[in-house]
Amino acid sequence: MAKAGFYPFAAPPVPGNSRPDTAVARPRCGRCLRYNPAMFPYALARPLLFGLDAEAAHELTIAALHRFACLLPATPAAAGAPVSVMGLTFPNRVGLAAGLDKNGEAIDGLAKLGFGFIEIGTVTPRPQPGNPKPRLFRLPARQALINRMGFNNRGVDALLANVRRAKYRGILGINIGKNADTPIERAADDYRHCLEKVYPFASYVTVNVSSPNTKNLRQLQGGGELDALLSTLKASQAALADRHGRYVPLALKIAPDLDLQQILEIADALRRHRMDAVIATNTTVSRSGVEGLPGAAEAGGLSGAPLFEAATAVAASLAKALAGEVPLIAAGGITDGARAAAKLAAGAVLVQIYSGLIYRGPALVRECVNACANVRE
Repeated sequence: MAKAGFYPFAAPPVPGNSRPDTAVARPRCGRCLRYNPAMFPYALARPLLFGLDAEAAHELTIAALHRFACLLPATPAAAGAPVSVMGLTFPNRVGLAAGLDKNGEAIDGLAKLGFGFIEIGTVTPRPQPGNPKPRLFRLPARQALINRMGFNNRGVDALLANVRRAKYRGILGINIGKNADTPIERAADDYRHCLEKVYPFASYVTVNVSSPNTKNLRQLQGGGELDALLSTLKASQAALADRHGRYVPLALKIAPDLDLQQILEIADALRRHRMDAVIATNTTVSRSGVEGLPGAAEAGGLSGAPLFEAATAVAASLAKALAGEVPLIAAGGITDGARAAAKLAAGAVLVQIYSGLIYRGPALVRECVNACANVRE
């Protein structure tokens, strides 16, 4: 997935105290002292990356962000008024959505791009390869992607090893899921296992029940299944808060493919279980807006510009139903600052971007930060 985030126009978030470790000085390696990185225009990088298979470009970007993080300029964070959400102070309202850095390999590099927060994962208890390749497809004519990755990751222990090595001390979300071979009736066991593992290291934890690429996963959004899962995880959260002496918020990530009744039922469950936030939305199984385009018939979740209207409509309906009782983080289809601002107008307090970075590059981060600051100030 061609992010090319290693050619930054934006800068790192201000270090915060949202993670359990205290802030530490970032070491400057010899290469950093000798090298003054130029601001490489993304317009030049994009054709090179788009010449590669989408997943190969994604892997190259993550490797570069990991290897050359210390070479990226450590300049002040992208401007934006700090905001308090879930008991955490975010330096700005624009975050990185889960999916780009599934294993937490490039946290320090991503921290240089100006995000107010970073979410890594989705991670599962055990390593798994995901679905067969090819499984990631660009639709450039509509600034869209289709993916059927299937929670490919190296497992929660590998992710945590990367988190321990990272120098980043800003707000870090960790997105958790279930292994593909875990029966849906035992899904709560996988989520609880991951929650217990990541709890000491996360600023907040996101429960992903909305990927369309893991069989039957989305049924966890419904009725009794959602109630049972949230009850289990909130009980674990309370016990972990006592054990570790700190409260780590829990967010739920939902799909855009929901009708109004389903949205109202989810809102009711969020309130009853006192969830700390909700993220709306994940990718869609709809092909509205990309019909007939090369690659549009591929199975998987559609993201990027065509998702914007559906995801924003779900966010607006959810915000109305929640009436401010549960904070809303909006994602889906943000390809410019105006769309980020529209998410806030729909009732969100924070936004997340991912697919837009493929088509716009890191300049999108600062554009969205500025647009969101203008809406709220």
